[in-house]
Amino acid sequence: MKRDGHIHTPFCPHGTADALESYIEKAIASGFLDISFTEHAPLPPSFTDTTPMKDSGMSFDVLHRYLDAVEAAKDAYKNDIRIRVGLEVDFIQGFEEETRIFLNEIGPRLDDSILSVHFVKAGPRYFCLDYSPEVFMELAAAAGSVEAAYGIYYDTVEASIAADLGKFKPKRIGHPTLAHKFQLAHGANIDDELRIKAIIDKIADAGGELDVNSAGYFKPDCLEPYPSKKWIRYAESLGIPLVFGSDAHSAKGLHQGYDRIYNG
Repeated sequence: MKRDGHIHTPFCPHGTADALESYIEKAIASGFLDISFTEHAPLPPSFTDTTPMKDSGMSFDVLHRYLDAVEAAKDAYKNDIRIRVGLEVDFIQGFEEETRIFLNEIGPRLDDSILSVHFVKAGPRYFCLDYSPEVFMELAAAAGSVEAAYGIYYDTVEASIAADLGKFKPKRIGHPTLAHKFQLAHGANIDDELRIKAIIDKIADAGGELDVNSAGYFKPDCLEPYPSKKWIRYAESLGIPLVFGSDAHSAKGLHQGYDRIYNG
């Protein structure tokens, strides 16, 4: 069954205005039977978004409009495709309690969710690791090296897997090799295979799912999925449920890379 479990929407403050219906109708035309809208959840209230436009997640006043819209679409298209109401939730170390409170409140309305790391801490500062090559290199400078920046990211992903975020904690770990997004820009040769293996092992041990995220194929400084196909195969060998995600922020980007992952 063709499923895309990681899709953004017009409610994304850094995405496009493409209508929900444009995503749904493209999915149906492309033979997908199951999709999840997983918009970026609001960040913890006491956390300050470090991106210039402070647009990493929905605001709380938009959240319920988003949920209502996806629920309405779910009902309108119920005879054509399965639509899951979801969120991509940021794991930010130091803000676990706020995240738990949020999930306890919103979790009953969700069919699906992803737990992702975008923000990491080096010294006293938080950095949005995937914002730009320049911000990544600021993180590397604060961490001491590119390799150390990778290490901080993987440490944070491991912490997300282990964190107690309550009964509505997302089972799926989002793009677990996102640190590779700018690998062709910084040019450092980082051997992180043991770290990636450890993360996938921890996902298996926790009974989690893996976001098989094709977006990296289309990032000019990455050119591989998150994680790479080698690690997708390893996760499959451990029996980890794999959920393809295009991580589309536009209707045009929906399902991109699906054939490269499964038929390439």
